[in-house]
Amino acid sequence: MLYNRIAVLRSERSLSRQELAREVGVNPQTIGFLERGDYTPSLELAFKISRFFKLPVEAVFSPEPFRPLSEQVYEMQRRGA
Repeated sequence: MLYNRIAVLRSERSLSRQELAREVGVNPQTIGFLERGDYTPSLELAFKISRFFKLPVEAVFSPEPFRPLSEQVYEMQRRGA
């Protein structure tokens, strides 16, 4: 399984699945399948999505589940305290 942050990134940018699909050249259903983890993207599609969001591919996709942002922030606060 390949985990991703597509739904979060779309939400941050107020993008619909249709808009993202149009930008990367796929069917909107494909975006839904990706977000739910029902489909693993080709390397080409992973790079297209990453380029669209202007992020490294490893910031969008991961073989391990992403840690919640709140957990990362709290950890940084503990280190800085």
